[in-house]
Amino acid sequence: MFKSRRIALVALLAAFALVIAACGDDDDAGTTTTAAPTTTAAPTTTTQAATTTTAAPATTTTAAPTTTTTLPPPPPAKQILACQVSDTGGIDDKSFNEKAWLGAQQAVEAYPGQVEIEFLESQSAADFRPNIDAFIAQGCDLVTTVGFLLAEDTANAAVDNPDQLFAIIDQSPGPFAPWTDADGNDRSPDGWQNLRGLTFQIDEASFLAGYVAAGITETGIVGTFGGINIPPVTAFMVGFQQGVEHYNAVNGTEVSVLGWSNELNDGLFTGNFESLDDGRSFAENLVAEGADVVLAVAGPVGLGSAAYCQETGACVMIGVDADQAVTAPEFEDTFVFSILKNMDVAVFNTIGNVLVLDAVGNNFNGTLANGGVGLSEYHGGVVPDALQAEATQLAADIVAAGGLADYLG
Repeated sequence: MFKSRRIALVALLAAFALVIAACGDDDDAGTTTTAAPTTTAAPTTTTQAATTTTAAPATTTTAAPTTTTTLPPPPPAKQILACQVSDTGGIDDKSFNEKAWLGAQQAVEAYPGQVEIEFLESQSAADFRPNIDAFIAQGCDLVTTVGFLLAEDTANAAVDNPDQLFAIIDQSPGPFAPWTDADGNDRSPDGWQNLRGLTFQIDEASFLAGYVAAGITETGIVGTFGGINIPPVTAFMVGFQQGVEHYNAVNGTEVSVLGWSNELNDGLFTGNFESLDDGRSFAENLVAEGADVVLAVAGPVGLGSAAYCQETGACVMIGVDADQAVTAPEFEDTFVFSILKNMDVAVFNTIGNVLVLDAVGNNFNGTLANGGVGLSEYHGGVVPDALQAEATQLAADIVAAGGLADYLG
């Protein structure tokens, strides 16, 4: 029997404020329909990656909308340098930056001797533009910036350097800043031909996660929190709550969500993507309010939550971006499954486009339908087979409906 009590979000926000004080778009065609390759951990150094490994067939797209095709082999003597600027979470964050960097590593394997890769880590927002400029000066053929927070600096650099190719994760040019000026005019004279946006309909996958979370909670309460209150973070939380509510509607239960309210459009945020201590504190407070399943949308911060859950046995975790039972194997008994944002595939395909086509390709929006988002394998025997089957059917129903919005009506 699920508990029916609900905790007011405002009260929980106030509780977390005390803890902190104490501690100090589908309109663009998708460019791949392939499933994401198996995730492995990224290196923890900032040195240039090796460029000679075994070859693997590469699949990506042409520039034509709505088409997916295998690229021809690149010219034999052609070589490119693909560079990546991380956000503040670090390249070895076990989720967001690491998953994007994996795509670059896979390009090295697929095009032996033809793709070199390098990255720069950003310690703060002040590093974003200098890191981008450093790579432009170095002669990188492609500069990929990893994260919504780099949008303004990426847009400015793309305008200032029209011959430089860029890609950005979690943003895409549109009729809003930083892609338009104060008068609403497009800032790029050629419609951002030198830049590719890589976005993800992550609410589709987090909807499935919410449904599964509601099916495995023993307290009738699940919890979530984010790192920074930005759309790519809150999209996880929005879909998660919708999935819980859908489970309730289907099964006649009253599972409640702590840490986010779609009604208030607000929730719990640590204000950073770095502090493991914040992750521990936020998970501890969610558990104190009754949650036994925790979704931390906060990069490495979530590893602090996982440590708390593992040590106390009071909760299990849902990972984000990558299969965190794999990327953080020390917590494989804690991450029962993860919400996948297959940035590696998008980055890999963009590098292939640059190598073969000398162009970045169309903007990409990853969905359940094109394999851009999804759920990982389940771990630890926590999720019953019947519930796994329900989630699989639910994903198929969302795809058949044309997306989550159409499925929900």
